[in-house]
Amino acid sequence: MDAILNTAQSWLTDFFDPAVKKEIQHLIENDTEELKDRFYKNMEFGTGGMRGVMGVGTNRINKYTLGKSTQGLSNYLKKTYGDKDVKVVIAYDCRNNSDTLAKTVAEVLSANGIKVFLFSSLRTTPELSFAVRHLKCHAGIVLTASHNPPEYNGYKVYWTDGGQIVPPQDGEIISEINSLAYEDIHFEAKKELIELIDTKVDEAFIEASVANGSFNAHGKDDFKIVFTSLHGTSITAIPEVLKRAGYRNVTIIEEQAVPNGNFPTVKSPNPEEPEALSMAIEKAEEIGADMVVGTDPDSDRLGIAVRNLDGKMEIVNGNQAMIMMTKFLLEQQKQKGFKGNEFIATTIVSTPMMEVMAKAYGVEFKTALTGFKWIGKMIKDYPESQFLGGGEESFGYMVGDFVRDKDAVTSTLLACEIAAQAKANGSSFYKELIDCYVDYGFYKEHLISITKKGISGAEEIKQMLKDFKENPVQSVAGSKVEWIEDYNTSIAKNVLTGEERPIDIPKSNVLIYETEDGTRIAARPSGTEPKVKFYISTNAELDEAENFEKVSAELETKIQTILSELNVG
Repeated sequence: MDAILNTAQSWLTDFFDPAVKKEIQHLIENDTEELKDRFYKNMEFGTGGMRGVMGVGTNRINKYTLGKSTQGLSNYLKKTYGDKDVKVVIAYDCRNNSDTLAKTVAEVLSANGIKVFLFSSLRTTPELSFAVRHLKCHAGIVLTASHNPPEYNGYKVYWTDGGQIVPPQDGEIISEINSLAYEDIHFEAKKELIELIDTKVDEAFIEASVANGSFNAHGKDDFKIVFTSLHGTSITAIPEVLKRAGYRNVTIIEEQAVPNGNFPTVKSPNPEEPEALSMAIEKAEEIGADMVVGTDPDSDRLGIAVRNLDGKMEIVNGNQAMIMMTKFLLEQQKQKGFKGNEFIATTIVSTPMMEVMAKAYGVEFKTALTGFKWIGKMIKDYPESQFLGGGEESFGYMVGDFVRDKDAVTSTLLACEIAAQAKANGSSFYKELIDCYVDYGFYKEHLISITKKGISGAEEIKQMLKDFKENPVQSVAGSKVEWIEDYNTSIAKNVLTGEERPIDIPKSNVLIYETEDGTRIAARPSGTEPKVKFYISTNAELDEAENFEKVSAELETKIQTILSELNVG
């Protein structure tokens, strides 16, 4: 506790604002536990940026923790680019304090002689990624905590290619930040270096989104969409993109259209959570809409609901949306003619069905660690290859390479194009998903997410993963475990034959079991929240569409058996 108290007292110097000092003094005198949580560690700048609870302290998002990261980034940019006029673009989302924190970040950059383009009001993360290359910037920053609860905020850093920072830049930037004291931060803005931007960049981004997401689908006049921005940034882009693409029947959930960092109408602003789309689904049932789309606060993830075989609105999961979008893009490219350099991509915890489809179309399949920065890195690493599209199970998708991060704006348009065209052809989004299962195998996935907060929670998560690795199960739902893929050691081992093979992607705290029947179970801690996640993928043949519900029920029973056996449900 002495070390924590010493750290807290170091924030009582004149460098820190009076209100900050007053709050810390209050905590020292009255709330030891809260003081401990705020100062027991530094808010880490991770491999993509920072995300955490806002407040005073070293383990919180505030002016000083973000300022220190920005100072480190400034130093790194100047070392990297020398005498060049370095330029950085900054965007921010709807979260509480995002605008003032963005202004602070801009001031620190400018104080270091760096030219800053700052969006004049909230914008989507995909527009920030687009703006980096559009404005020929050396880096980009977005203030967001994605879909985390209201008390969170954060900060993601993008590099010259418009993708999130990856090795070696991330480690080098982290070293630069860790070498600094708070007193090294330059807060004195050079206002002449800060330029506000808005409609010109918006126009370029919207045009590019329409160009990349439109495929001349028929039936737009007869296609009804309900859209909700869940109080987030997508209200600045998606309605206009849909309008320009020819969609006239778009109903916006007005109660959720006003940006609000408290997210008053939802428990969580995460389209992965069914509750988040409940208001939009209710409206869709009321007006007979064909599709519901909802996006998270910074508009990089989207949730989709469509009419199922019984005519009821049903949310499709991230894997299902990814399969449908990728299949559509592959089919479009097939009609144009494959050049032989195309590829699609996903992550190691997403559905194996992506690889099956890639083989069926004869295109290259690439897989990456969880996080879109790794998919963006593929585009940079393979400039001769053409990225068609790719996604991850957590409701993120990227269409082409004009944006280098998951992009709910263009993906929303693409989903509408698929569904409108299907309806015009006498089918539906849902029926065509079932057809995919007939063609490539029925893959059904399930995610379990276990939250463990605080210092003790972090230890529990560590122990759970240790047990999963050191005491591996031998069979799952009656099928022997064949392969254990350990991404910490970069080795996949066949536990039945003893064969080993290297895993050729960066190390990560992920462990995957694969059984003889192709069932996959992955375990990994969340990189941004106090959670451990278990991803389960099962599969079976679907000989004809009429047997969809029967086989779906069989796979669901298998998933429940697995959850019971692993004792993680």
